[in-house]
Amino acid sequence: MSRHSLATAAAAVATLSVSPFAPILTAPARAQAGVPIEAAGPEGPLAGTFIDAGKGAPVAVIIPGSGPTDRDGNSPMGVTAGYLRLLAEGLAGKGVSSVRIDKRGMFGSRAAVKDPNSATIAGYAADTGAWIERVRAMTGASCVWVVGHSEGALVALAAVGSQAHVCGLVLVAGPGRPLGTIMREQFRANPANAPYLDSLNGLLDALEAGRTVPAADLPPVIAPMFPAGVQIYLIDVFRHDPAAMARAYKGPIMIVRGTRDIQVAQADADALRAAAPAATYLSIDGMNHVLKRVEGDDRAANLATYADASRPLAPGLVDGIAAFIKR
Repeated sequence: MSRHSLATAAAAVATLSVSPFAPILTAPARAQAGVPIEAAGPEGPLAGTFIDAGKGAPVAVIIPGSGPTDRDGNSPMGVTAGYLRLLAEGLAGKGVSSVRIDKRGMFGSRAAVKDPNSATIAGYAADTGAWIERVRAMTGASCVWVVGHSEGALVALAAVGSQAHVCGLVLVAGPGRPLGTIMREQFRANPANAPYLDSLNGLLDALEAGRTVPAADLPPVIAPMFPAGVQIYLIDVFRHDPAAMARAYKGPIMIVRGTRDIQVAQADADALRAAAPAATYLSIDGMNHVLKRVEGDDRAANLATYADASRPLAPGLVDGIAAFIKR
C-alpha cells in the first residue's frame, strides 16, 4: 500500500472507522467543461483541469483531500461522487474560474515524481505554489484563491507560508486539530474498532513521537494498513497543527463545515475559528464530508452518498464560496 492510501486505510477494512481525511468524493468521469493543463512538478508535469469563467474572473486552485483522490474527487477505493468536479462547475456558473488538480505521483500527475511515497505536506504545498504561478501566467490574475478540501485544507494552509500571490483561503471540511487527535476520535466512534483500540492508540502514540512500529508488533488486521511508508507519511502530517497555521496567516479565510460531516468534527471548525476570529464561517445544514446533503444521523445512509453520483452538492455551498471569493 502506498502512503497515498494511508488516509483511507481505516475505510478499507470493515472493522475500522472511516479515516478523518478519507477521500470521499463523487461522480463518475464524464464529458465536462474545461481544458487539461499542466504545471511544473519536481520531476515531471503536474496535471489539472482549468474551467474558464470569463475574462477577469477570479480564479481558484482546488486541492483534493488525502489518499488516492483525483482532481474530480473520485477514488479507486470505491468513491464515485465527483464532488470536486461539481464544485468547480458550480463555481464557474457563478463567475469563478478554477483549476482542480491531481496530486504528485497520482493519476495525471504520475510523472511528477518517480516515487509517490516521497510525498510530504511540504511537497504538496510546493506543488500548490507551482499551480498558483501557472494560473497567474495563464490568466493574468494578480493573485489566486486556494480552496482545499479535507487534508487539502491543511495543504492550503502550508502553501501560503511561502506564496506571495494568494488572494485568500477557503478551507472546506478541513481539520482544525492535529491528525492524531482526529484519528483517535474516528477510531473510537466505531464500536467495531473496540478489539483494536489499544493497538491503534499505541501506534498513534509512536507516530506522534516520530517512531514507526514494525508490522510484527501490530495485529494482523491492522498491519497491512500501516506499512512503513504510510507510517512515515503520517509522522510528517502529525507534525502540523492546522489551528496554529491558520493563526499565522493574515489573509482572508473562509471556513466551511457541514453539520452532517462524520469525518471532521465541529471541534475542528471551532479550533480554526478560534485561531482566525476574522475568518468568514459558512455552516451548511445537512452537508456531509463529500459536500452532499443528507437527512438524519444514520451512518450507513451518510456513507451511501459517497458513491451517489446523482446527488447534487448541498444547497448554499457554491453560492457561499463564490460570494466570499467575489466580495
